[in-house]
This record gives sequence, C-alpha cells and structure tokens, in this order.
Amino acid sequence: MPSPVAEPVVTVVPAEFSAGVPAHVESTGPPDAPLTVVLLHGWTLDGRIWRRQRVALHEAYGDRIRVVTYDARGHGRSGSAPLPSATLAQLGDDLARVLEQAVPSGPVVLAGHSMGGMTIMEYAHRHPGAFADRVAGLLFVSTTAEGHTHTEYGLPAPLARLVRIAETAGAGVLARCGSCRPPSLLMRVLRPSLRWLLFGTECASDDVRLAGSAVSRARMCAIGGLRPSIGAQHRLDTLAALGDVPAAALVGDRDRLTPPACAESIADALPTTELTVCPGAGHMLMLERPDEVNTALRAVTARALEPHLALTG
Repeated sequence: MPSPVAEPVVTVVPAEFSAGVPAHVESTGPPDAPLTVVLLHGWTLDGRIWRRQRVALHEAYGDRIRVVTYDARGHGRSGSAPLPSATLAQLGDDLARVLEQAVPSGPVVLAGHSMGGMTIMEYAHRHPGAFADRVAGLLFVSTTAEGHTHTEYGLPAPLARLVRIAETAGAGVLARCGSCRPPSLLMRVLRPSLRWLLFGTECASDDVRLAGSAVSRARMCAIGGLRPSIGAQHRLDTLAALGDVPAAALVGDRDRLTPPACAESIADALPTTELTVCPGAGHMLMLERPDEVNTALRAVTARALEPHLALTG
C-alpha cells in the first residue's frame, strides 16, 4: 500500500464564489511559477483526495510549478450555497472565478476527478475564450462526458435501473435538507457501502476513512442538488472542439460509477488523450493507484512546461 506522504507548505488563498460564497482555496509552490496545476475533486469529496499528487508534482518539478486545490461550493471547507446554484454549469463558472482570483495569469493544467472533470468540461463549454488562452494540459480521472449513460454500478441492467431510481429519489430528499451535513452515525453505517461503491479490489483502510471524512463534510443540498445535472451532462462535442491540448484520461476497470466506456468516449472525442485503464481499481484512483495517476499528471505537466523550459534552457 502507498506510504504516508509529507505535504509541502500550504497557503490558503482568499477567494469566493459568486454571491459572496466563501471558497476554500489552497496553494503550494511560488505564486510566480511559470505553470500552475489546478486539481478539482469529485462529487461529495474535497481537495484532500489529491494529497499524493500534490507531493509528487513538487518532488518532480519543485519551484517550476504551483499547485492549487479548492473545495467546490457545498463541499469541504467552502461555504454552502442556495439549492438553485447546485449545478455543473455553476461549478464551471466557479472554476473561472477561482482562476481569476487565485491564478490570474499564466498557463494552467487542469486535472479533474469525477465531478471535477465534468466541471472542467463545463468551464470549456461556458468560457471557451479563457480556456483556449490559459489551458496548457488536461487530466481526466474517473470521469465522464456523458452523464449517467454508462453507469450501471457494476450490476445487471435491470437492477442498475432500480438503483438509479432509488438514488434519484434519495437525491431529491437530500436536496431539500439545506446546509446540514450527513450525521456521523450514518457515515459509520455507510462505510462498507462506500468501500464497495468507490474502491476496487484492494484499498487501504486510511483511504476509505479519508473518503468517508470528505463525504461527511459535504452539505446535503449540494449532494442532492448536483445529482440531476451530473446525470444529464453531455459534453463530447465540447471535448471534440478543444484541438491539440495535451490530455490524459485514467479509469479503473472496476469503477462502478464511471466505467471504462466513459474514459474511452473521452479519448475518442479528444484524440490527444492518452488513455490508461487500471486493472482491479475502482473510482478513487488518486488513492488506489497514485503511481499511475502521478505518472500521467507529470507527463501532461511536462508537456505544458516545454515552452518555458525551451525559453530558459
């Protein structure tokens, strides 16, 4: 199992989403680094899931890069927000706002896990000019451009349809629960289910606890409110219009939420994408398969750094 990691020095960057919603943004590395890597977490999670990638990037590139993570609205240490703002479109606008405040200039690599990858696609769709000007590389981890088209929870199709109906109904209930968080007793009861849903054949107990801790910090209205737009999103056309931006996509072959077909369709739509399928892995590749994720992220980052290295070399 992966060994514990030592985090680089973290700076909290003052920032907010729209309507004064506080945004918890963290930065490591020099503000004037020639390249910034922005890491976006998935639905119900928070920025801590990228801890090993943040360390790996600084070990590889030192002061040549800056790494920024943030908790999406209604998640982690960011503020809650009204239910109508719990949409992927709003998250795409939130990414644009975080970049304006925390990374106002210079090229960026965007890396997104699950909902984070979908957020990147929304940013590309809603802010195409800014995307073209700023984005020098992309990493998609366990994500999709087709909503729940391929999601069958690792179950036979009839049973998967029943689970989706139950999940959709449950999301509707959670959406009406306001800014409260899941009770700790409920999280303890759900831990085996989270382990089954999010992880593959092998995982460390500390990683399961981290995932559960992240879910326990998410606001009920964000968990429930975001579900409809996550299920409905279709952005293959957006990806196809991105041109020759360096990209990579990773997926576990035991991923019950975004199975390999999701990553394959991303790679088909964006031909610059290097596709990696991780045997035996589930949805939480940053924790389950950090070496593979780190390798792909370093490769995209290296390509994004090439123009700067040519100028300084």
